[in-house]
Amino acid sequence: MVQINEILKVMVDKKASDLHLKVASFPVFRIDGALVKQEELQKVDLIEIESIFQQVTTPEQRIVFTRELELDFAYSISGLARFRVNVMLQRGTMGFVFRLVPLRIPSIDELALPQILKDLVLKPRGLVLVTGPTGSGKSTTLAAMIDYLNKNAARSVITIEDPIEFLHYDEKCFIVQRDLGDDTKSFATALTHALRHDPNVIVVGEMRDLETISTAIMAAETGHLVLSTLHTTDAAQTVDRIIDVFPEGQQQQIRLQLSQVIEAVVSQALLPCIGNTGRIGAFEIMIANTAVRNIIRDQRTFELQNVMQLCSSEGMRTFDEALANLVKGRLVSAENALIKSSNPQQLKAKLGFEFEAAMRVR
Repeated sequence: MVQINEILKVMVDKKASDLHLKVASFPVFRIDGALVKQEELQKVDLIEIESIFQQVTTPEQRIVFTRELELDFAYSISGLARFRVNVMLQRGTMGFVFRLVPLRIPSIDELALPQILKDLVLKPRGLVLVTGPTGSGKSTTLAAMIDYLNKNAARSVITIEDPIEFLHYDEKCFIVQRDLGDDTKSFATALTHALRHDPNVIVVGEMRDLETISTAIMAAETGHLVLSTLHTTDAAQTVDRIIDVFPEGQQQQIRLQLSQVIEAVVSQALLPCIGNTGRIGAFEIMIANTAVRNIIRDQRTFELQNVMQLCSSEGMRTFDEALANLVKGRLVSAENALIKSSNPQQLKAKLGFEFEAAMRVR
């Protein structure tokens, strides 16, 4: 019978980020962004997939899965790692994905994240958003920011997560972590009640709906620092997504409120390094200066790219600038950079000779 802990140990040893399991298939690891079939491990049959479900879930979680046919939760192996787990039905049988969450939180420096994140997480109030596609490392970036705060300032911190991934232990901060499902019923409800728990900083795992976004903006307005994530690719799309969630009659008011509370949007993506030696992050950084706030208020988000280019001395940069720097530094290929770019023609122009040289080598 398959022992899931043994497969997860192999996953950690191979430095995989994810494990995929389904009936009649070999286990599959995601390593440096690529799916790799593990043919040295045995295929998983129906009895074994049901045994894995019993191994990793509690009776309460099984009841939720029976009712919802979906389940997200955290699973830990002492001394090894934590895992974010999703279970769903596919063709009438269960399928699993285990996402690795290291026991030790990597630092901002170890992850080579933008140094400005250290300043952002120390801000006394406002809204800071980390955005990017699924699997781009948003949760890890947030965890590194909170870890830096924990080591450098005395703040009361409440996190609302689905599920709890990285575990934070009090150093200078007093940190309360709430799990969606086990500790609270919804992000919006937890966020509302968090305001009565004397927080300085509130971390919302994801801004998913109108109620959560509205409450997060209100929390930032009332003097709290709110950190959260969105599945958007750049700053302009992030602003538009937030506004578009609201009914048309409320959108101008939300633009005004957002322009007043937003402090920064950091958009990120992971790209494979040249030589398949791992992955590296590309980061767009928008800092809310006066020009940015006016653009958001006046519904001119198409101008954000130009402002970020002009205000590089304030720590801003566009996503294409970040991609171009990685290509020029021979860290990622021009092809992979173009795949990630939201404006490939503009990126080609920024690369100039480097792009032509890369295409000739190919």
